[in-house]
Amino acid sequence: MIGPENNLKSAHKSVRDETAPGSAVRMSIPRTSSEAEKDKASGPFSASIHDKILSQAERDKLKSILKACNEHNLKELQSLATSKGGLLRDDIRQTAWPILLGCGVKTEKSDLDWRSLDEHRDEEQVQLDVNRSFVYYPEGETGSRKDARKSELSHVITTVLRQHRTLHYFQGYHDIVQVLLLVLGADAAIPAVARLSLLRIRDFMLPTMVGTEPHLQLVPAILYATDPQLCQHLSQTQPFFALAATLTLYAHDIEEYGDIARLFDFLLAHEAAMSLYLFAVIVMSRKKELLEIEPEEPEMLHSILSKLPKPLNLDGLISRAVEIYEQYPPDKLPCRVWSHVSLNSVLKTTRNIEVLHQQTLKDGEEFFKKQAEEIKRAEAWNARKQRMLLVARNYKRPVALTGIAILVAVFALALRNTSLRSTLTQFSPILANWHHRTGEILQRFSAYIRM
Repeated sequence: MIGPENNLKSAHKSVRDETAPGSAVRMSIPRTSSEAEKDKASGPFSASIHDKILSQAERDKLKSILKACNEHNLKELQSLATSKGGLLRDDIRQTAWPILLGCGVKTEKSDLDWRSLDEHRDEEQVQLDVNRSFVYYPEGETGSRKDARKSELSHVITTVLRQHRTLHYFQGYHDIVQVLLLVLGADAAIPAVARLSLLRIRDFMLPTMVGTEPHLQLVPAILYATDPQLCQHLSQTQPFFALAATLTLYAHDIEEYGDIARLFDFLLAHEAAMSLYLFAVIVMSRKKELLEIEPEEPEMLHSILSKLPKPLNLDGLISRAVEIYEQYPPDKLPCRVWSHVSLNSVLKTTRNIEVLHQQTLKDGEEFFKKQAEEIKRAEAWNARKQRMLLVARNYKRPVALTGIAILVAVFALALRNTSLRSTLTQFSPILANWHHRTGEILQRFSAYIRM
């Protein structure tokens, strides 16, 4: 398998050759489809490498990126991936992305062939989605080469799911993996996808999609902090419009390969919450259009917001997202939205890129287990509350009897005293009946709670 170290040597040589005195500084020309078909199945795709002359600033930036990779300087690499143009080209990404994901630090390797492992429960859905992959890019490839890519994609996804069986596949996951596959190639993509799945997008792969709700709730909180007027205008529209884009790291919606590769530079270099800041900025960029629609038409607003505008000024949006993030970091957002996020959510476990870099797949599996248990307990408690409310409705009485109901509770306690109970019940048959009825209600209530 080609590791980051070999990619780094290759990238250094490429930059030296291109920046040699007297040489024409150009990006490598993409391979033709006939050349691609001669490649091994695990070879990466290089369509984001355009045939254009590099500026002096871009040449200097390439050298800075390679220096940061060589030194494993995560903060510098993060800054370069965020700045205009991102990491510029795929041969550099083949080195930088595994470093950003921590593949070269503590990546557990499995010697088991995925074919020898039991089939994952979601493989049928995986195959359905793989059959619908590679719609927008790569362009100009033959049917046989596209089929080979689909086979690679299926192999990468199936390997990761079989090796980490607790993960639950979601529709759109294949869009994310597709990008990593095209940039890194099948062999390097497997450890990258494993770390991304368990350490970056784990909340989306829980047994239910409940883990996505805290993510979506950040969007209105960011809007409220930065643009209260727009937030109020959208207050009748639930933030589910952000689900498709943020769930798939925008890979489902962005149709240009160069754009999604550049956006991944940014997203892989930052914590999970940054994707939500970016979406909030996209919403704000459409303020004029959105204000022209009545707030009482949430269906119309949802329809517009659930589709990304075209074209996207990615560098401008990224710059603004970082600016808002620095002004209103997640733990400073209004409405105490951050306090409702689980400590085991990727929103909190990805806050520090250097800590994240050192996390292992085992750590990710442990976070997964704890969060899944939290969700299970919360769902059980919600079901219990619903049963409690049902019991309350069954025994509901007019408001005029509320005071009497309170007296019933008092008498229920008093009647625990045997001598007092005997005296009161002899004094009033009504009290005796209340005592009997109270006991019946409490017994049923306790039975419902234990269910």
